[in-house]
Amino acid sequence: MFCKILNLTSWPLKYQNLTKKSIVMTSTQQRAALQAQIWKIANDVRGAVDGWDFKQYVLGTLFYRFISENFASYIEADDEDIKYADLSDDVMTAEIKDDAIKTKGYFIYPSQLFINIAKDAHANEALNTDLAKIFSEIEASANGYPSEKDIKGLFADFDTTSNRLGNTVKDKNTRLAAVIKGVAGIQLDDFQGSTIDWFGDAYEFLISNYAANAGKSGGEFFTPQHVSKLIARLAMHNKTRVNKIYDPACGSGSLLLQAKKHFDAHIVEEGFFGQEINHTTYNLARMNMFLHNINYDKFNIKLGDTLLNPHFGDDKPFDAIVSNPPYSVKWIGADDPTLINDDRFAPAGVLAPKSRADFAFVLHTLSYLSSSGRAAIVCFPGIFYRGGAEQQIRKYLVDNNFVETVISLAPNLFYGTPIAVTILVLAKNKTNMNTQFIDASGLFKKETNNNILTDAHIQEIMKVFDSKDNADHFAKSVPYEEIVANDYNLSVSSYVEAKDTREVVDIVQLNAEIKTTVAKIDQLRKEIDAIVFEIEGGKA
Repeated sequence: MFCKILNLTSWPLKYQNLTKKSIVMTSTQQRAALQAQIWKIANDVRGAVDGWDFKQYVLGTLFYRFISENFASYIEADDEDIKYADLSDDVMTAEIKDDAIKTKGYFIYPSQLFINIAKDAHANEALNTDLAKIFSEIEASANGYPSEKDIKGLFADFDTTSNRLGNTVKDKNTRLAAVIKGVAGIQLDDFQGSTIDWFGDAYEFLISNYAANAGKSGGEFFTPQHVSKLIARLAMHNKTRVNKIYDPACGSGSLLLQAKKHFDAHIVEEGFFGQEINHTTYNLARMNMFLHNINYDKFNIKLGDTLLNPHFGDDKPFDAIVSNPPYSVKWIGADDPTLINDDRFAPAGVLAPKSRADFAFVLHTLSYLSSSGRAAIVCFPGIFYRGGAEQQIRKYLVDNNFVETVISLAPNLFYGTPIAVTILVLAKNKTNMNTQFIDASGLFKKETNNNILTDAHIQEIMKVFDSKDNADHFAKSVPYEEIVANDYNLSVSSYVEAKDTREVVDIVQLNAEIKTTVAKIDQLRKEIDAIVFEIEGGKA
């Protein structure tokens, strides 16, 4: 199509790519290479940019490179005679630009492509202002188009003029050039065909190395991929398709994207929806959607407070909901008398405590869930056994048969917190009044500073989740009456007996061994006494 519009028949085959063609690598090799390159970039700007701020520049540059290559591929349309990076900006007609924005959601001129900026980055004395202008124009290209809200502000946290990069323009440009050169050196031959999640792996690596050092939790914005996989599989279990998938506290979008990664693209019919309160993370989530080739018309990420200013009321219900909301954050709760009449909270008859909003997120999620849907939510363990308002909310959930499964996980699976979290699975179409409890606290593999769930661990959990069979020290389906008799306690340890790992001692055998040992000691004493007697000359 674009070849006809441009009236071009051939273009130079020479095309200088900034990356070397990589040989086929395993996911472990790809991930190691990515991490090594990010660490190299970090060393190049070490001491200049705070580690936590540094992640914005790496992720932002990675995103800039991706959308540049993705857009160029769209224009070229697999025509080897067209190399978009070699074209003049003047060749791009209003018709081409309009069609591209309607399809891709944004427009990038050839001169603005990452590959062309990277070529002369170290020699460009106006690099920081050039980048700021490019980012502004990419965002502005969507103005007046349906994609405007999805593109606007994407580069807001990539401040190329910030003093965090250095006090002088030269310092800023030197460090920006170092980041660009480093990202250009990452072997990204094929985002889609890759065996790893480039953006997710980069983010996870940056968090693991900088969150603790920066004194910031960080992990609250990111659910590790292995845990995301389990949550996505729980929410999508036995579904051939869902209308749409939603995360009320979406962070960087990792949970939403696991649904896409592990299931056929067509299974989520109307797209991906999420809300995030943190502006920086909200931008990362939108970037993440584009990085996974989810077009602007297939995702809707909103900024705002989910509990007090919820979006998507007109889009509910959702067939699948995944969430890792912040643990035990404060909220206004009962100080706002109107909230008890909110459709999300009113059915429970009580609001979550002001000091712990966990169940407010749970009730919000439940209200957005379809009658045939399932929600999987990461929760702080305390909400399953504490009294007061939280007990009343548990009573509402159990009495109305919304709790399908409660799963306790191993400790130290998340960045920034060593606690052993619990997954709450909600459903509105249960066929009986039983509630399943799974103790998966023993399923983990130690890796660096954190534990991980392997695919085998996830499979073991999913197998018993599917069957609802009882398994000693692992899983138990508990009748409604038993939970009521236990004051609506939903703690897994109250129903699944922990395996006794203490050594079994055979008392009879032990006594025999003790008797033998005592006899040997008595004999030894006699021999020592005899030796002493001889030394003393045989005198009594």
